Amino acid sequence: MVLSDLVEPSLRRRAIWMLMVTAFLWSSSGLFVKLLSWGPLAIWGVRSLVATAVFWLYFRPQKLRWTRLQLVGALGYMGAQLFFIMGNKIAPTANIIFLSYTAPVYIILLGYWVLGERPLRGDWLTMPIIFAGMLLFFGDDLSFGAFRGNVLGVLSGLSMAVMVLSMRRQKAANPGHTILLGNILGALIGLPFAFGEPLTVTSVGIILYLGVFQIGLSFILYSFAIKQLEALESTLLLTLEPILSPLWVFLVLGEVPGPLATAGAALVLLAVVLRAVLSARTAVSPAAPVVNSQ
Repeated sequence: MVLSDLVEPSLRRRAIWMLMVTAFLWSSSGLFVKLLSWGPLAIWGVRSLVATAVFWLYFRPQKLRWTRLQLVGALGYMGAQLFFIMGNKIAPTANIIFLSYTAPVYIILLGYWVLGERPLRGDWLTMPIIFAGMLLFFGDDLSFGAFRGNVLGVLSGLSMAVMVLSMRRQKAANPGHTILLGNILGALIGLPFAFGEPLTVTSVGIILYLGVFQIGLSFILYSFAIKQLEALESTLLLTLEPILSPLWVFLVLGEVPGPLATAGAALVLLAVVLRAVLSARTAVSPAAPVVNSQ
């Protein structure tokens, strides 16, 4: 018996729609970060402040006692957010989003070195595919700006892996509290950089959308939906994010990734889907896909 047999059909359909909306909201980050004229730290700080308000109202925490593991997870979450925004400002969105999707490689490697988790056969099969995709991204544009953007994309994926592994070590802790802490710290660090940034109807509208919907609402929908769906279903639905993200940027700004970057994106996407399929066939499978909200 699988999870889909235990969940009411109406509840499962609702969860599927919620996860699709989540992927849509996550995919909009690249476009709106590019449209917003503010600096990366200012965007990060104000978006984190708005998201903090949303999460605080949703979780209504009575007693917040953060542990060291939650702090590590929050730092990983902060890094994933900031590196993505910084990279998205100087490199094609497709490069940054797909390089951040290489997080499973770092989860496999760090899980082995830090947690002593043995990689599965599917892990060994997909790692070379992801590495090949990464090489194609770096070979597409050899300029310093593109290289720096690609490095930031890799750092975003690595930070996401740190967050996921820290959450995996937490037994009874609420993962939402880790995200809340990450947004609180992000707001404290980033807000000073927002002073002096132009306040227009467009900029305020974009930053409110990013904080309330793209981060706040998306995580709330995600946290509900993944409890109702198989890990494979969730992973496949969330691959809409890296597909849609560069599409929005192309439709609005005309940004097109290079041919090698496009091939690299295809390899990374193939590896993520393949790993999810192979994991679903083994006795040990992930409880939920990697949270990749940027």
